[in-house]
Amino acid sequence: MRYIIKDKKYHFASAFDTETGAYVRTGILDEHGKDTGVDPFMASFPHLIDVGVMGHCIHGKTGLCVKAGIGCYQSGLTVEQPNMSVEDFRWITEQCKGRCNQLALGGRGDPDQHEHFEDLLKISRENNLVPNFTTSGYGMTPEIAAICKKYCGAVAVSWYRSEYTLNAIQMLLEAGVKTNIHYVIGKNTIDEAIERISNNDFPKGINAVILLLHKPAGLGSRENVLSVDDERVEKLFSEVDKRHPFKIGMDSCNVPGALHFCKNVMAESLDTCEGGRYSCYIGPDMIMVPCSFDQDKKYQVSLRKCSIEDAWNSDKFEIFRRYMERACPECEKRELCMGGCPLMPEIVFCNSDKRN
Repeated sequence: MRYIIKDKKYHFASAFDTETGAYVRTGILDEHGKDTGVDPFMASFPHLIDVGVMGHCIHGKTGLCVKAGIGCYQSGLTVEQPNMSVEDFRWITEQCKGRCNQLALGGRGDPDQHEHFEDLLKISRENNLVPNFTTSGYGMTPEIAAICKKYCGAVAVSWYRSEYTLNAIQMLLEAGVKTNIHYVIGKNTIDEAIERISNNDFPKGINAVILLLHKPAGLGSRENVLSVDDERVEKLFSEVDKRHPFKIGMDSCNVPGALHFCKNVMAESLDTCEGGRYSCYIGPDMIMVPCSFDQDKKYQVSLRKCSIEDAWNSDKFEIFRRYMERACPECEKRELCMGGCPLMPEIVFCNSDKRN
């Protein structure tokens, strides 16, 4: 199924295919409906919402993330909240119907371990929203995989370097689920990433390997942050530039690196930080922020007091966007990069003297 969203406020249109996940949008349209070729800065309502349905991690005390060399940015080892209620989730989806494309279920733990997991997926589909989620795979079962096949667009398994990682991937593939691998790259994992990608050393049948940049948020350390001057970064992106039997994707935090190092990737296919422009995060406590990595909740708006649209148009979100609107005015790549991450400038893969 394909559907089109016409944004009357910012004068553009977007199209989304619920089966393939393909998403495209026009440039700003003039008074005659002709594409001007100028990218719209933002949408009047988020096209993707990261919904933190998990308030606590049932595997947190086992230290799965730590053993895998990943610092949980949601502080799952130390912070516990109730999971999002079905009623709150339904309230979110009903506001999104016909205005948003996808819900990325997440939070402080594996969404497939939510006590009402199937209900959440069903409610998403009832409101024409495609649910996706990321899991450690630790609690994955053939029954859960079958539920994913019925409702989800795709499922990502975090690369935790364990037997349960491979078992979860295999269960999802056998169920016919479009399966991705989420791979966090930091100083401690980039060598392995380069080796595995160069040797195509991932389970056969996966759809894509998605590279997620390590951030110093939650339990993520600053010592593990990669620098643009680290020669391994250029080497990693040179592998991204090559053809592989699986797709390679990246989070928007990696876009400055792709623009800097990749020669075969179409710059027009990349989208820089979407926080507050096309996406946002809503936690189990119903606090909405432009990006899930705003763990200090500097830009928070409580949905107990307003609607999603009100929060989207709030002063807090506007302050967040202002960074991208004003960043690096003299750089020729400004429109493609917008200065990178507004929250953590130290993660941006750019050493240009025009960076400001």
